[in-house]
Amino acid sequence: MTRKTIVAAFALTTMVAIGVLLWATKTPPFESAVAAPVPPPPVPIVAGTVTQHDVPIYLTGVGTVIAYDTDVVRAQIQGQIISINFTEGQHVHVGDLLAQIDPRPYQAVIDQDTGVLERDKAQLVNAEANLARYTELGAKGWATPQLIETQKAQVGQLQAAIKADGGLIEAAKVQLSFTRLTSPIDGVVGIRQIDVGNIISPSSTNGLCVVTQLDPISLIFTLPETVLPQVQRQQQKSKAPLTVVAYNQDDTMRLGDGRLALVNNEILQTTGSIQLKANFPNKDNRLWPGELINARLLLATRHNGLTVPASVVQQGPNGPYAWVVKPDNTVTIRQIKVAQISDGQALIDSGLSANEQVVVDGQYKLQPGSHVAILHGRAAQEVAAEDAMQTPIP
Repeated sequence: MTRKTIVAAFALTTMVAIGVLLWATKTPPFESAVAAPVPPPPVPIVAGTVTQHDVPIYLTGVGTVIAYDTDVVRAQIQGQIISINFTEGQHVHVGDLLAQIDPRPYQAVIDQDTGVLERDKAQLVNAEANLARYTELGAKGWATPQLIETQKAQVGQLQAAIKADGGLIEAAKVQLSFTRLTSPIDGVVGIRQIDVGNIISPSSTNGLCVVTQLDPISLIFTLPETVLPQVQRQQQKSKAPLTVVAYNQDDTMRLGDGRLALVNNEILQTTGSIQLKANFPNKDNRLWPGELINARLLLATRHNGLTVPASVVQQGPNGPYAWVVKPDNTVTIRQIKVAQISDGQALIDSGLSANEQVVVDGQYKLQPGSHVAILHGRAAQEVAAEDAMQTPIP
């Protein structure tokens, strides 16, 4: 290859390179660069604020309502029922007539004892008259001392007989009073256990009926034995009965407020729990004997406590946590310590600060660092409903 050929080839190569360079400089930058990834849209959430206020501290247990007083109305004598004077379920008061036993046999005994009493009184009058005559005759020497002493003894004997007759009459009157079966307490009458015309006696197993006092009413509930020192300490501190609040089984209805009456004197070894008893006014009969309820013992009130909606609290391998919304609208996980969850509110011991924003609904879409869009109104309700559908059933 000659020198001219080499120079020509080099010139051609240079021109081609310059042409490629000029073409490249005319190409738009977005055509030469790789397209940048589109950032994901912000995750829609419902947010809430950590609030600070006084929060009651409750110890929660399960209990059973029991009647303050329960009495089985039984007969103390035997006889035939001639009338039933109550309706099942009726409210009765002390002394109200519930049933009548045939009183005629017992009235006859009173009449008989009264006749004996009148006879003995008549004999006493005669004996006292004879004693007066014998005494007068004895003073004149016409009656022996023995006769006078005999007459005195007869008078004493008749006086004692009259006292015995009076005792028999009183006993018979008591028996007659037992023919009236009355209510021993204020309360509600249960199911009738015997009908008119039947014979009732003290040995009758079921008696006439059961009367149950509903106002006031009692509640026996249990708490773990580990909380006993807290209860005792609060009792000594308050110097007054602690408040107990009764709720129905699903905690949707407050049934009444009562006062703690008793902490039982022993721990149930089989369950490791302690029994407590509270008394409630029950004028509206919202508490009923045998009802299973949730009891909350008000232990104390935490001043300036931090609370969030219960749905904020999530459970993870390291315990409860919450999603916290940062000022730049990103979220982060924060481990928290929960003191109690009551009435849809969680009391936070640590991990959150007042006025921080936390995620109430929409957590299942989040990752640490995710951007979020806080929703309000109907949009927030829709996200809450969607979150409820995504939440696994425990």
